[in-house]
Amino acid sequence: MNLATQQLVLEPITETDWPLFKALHTIPAVIEKCFDSPSDDEIKAKFHSRLQTWTPESGAWLTLVIKEKASGEKVGITGFFVDQGIAEMGYLLMPEFYGKGYGTESLRAVIQWAEEALGLVLFRAVVTEGNIASERVLEKCGFRLQKKIPEAYEIGGELYADHVYHRAS
Repeated sequence: MNLATQQLVLEPITETDWPLFKALHTIPAVIEKCFDSPSDDEIKAKFHSRLQTWTPESGAWLTLVIKEKASGEKVGITGFFVDQGIAEMGYLLMPEFYGKGYGTESLRAVIQWAEEALGLVLFRAVVTEGNIASERVLEKCGFRLQKKIPEAYEIGGELYADHVYHRAS
């Protein structure tokens, strides 16, 4: 499965994407509003779980590597897992690609594919309070804030609210 947009190509993650995956889980600018830095063992386990054969029923993440069409450079990852008919969306981008619209462009492509190929109509994403850039991406893709869960997630010893977004086709 490969998806293409005006500027991007999205391809399933492979073993060769380990350096990108590790970077996305350790670079402070990427993770500061998402999660605490995981251990190397946690990152490896998460990476290997993303390499599994994916089906909507598997409960596993469909993880796609985002690449620039023009340069072939790896921009980040995006994808989802399906829970009770709802696609839980996620994405991480390398800091050098922030502000180029790649998060929005890649998320729109994944949603369109999920709707057309899988018949999914409900989408959800959870964003940590203060991750304004991710909230903007979701809103541009038709997500709406449904609820705020106070003190739901801890990063760096500080509690943050979870902002839960939904999108229905």
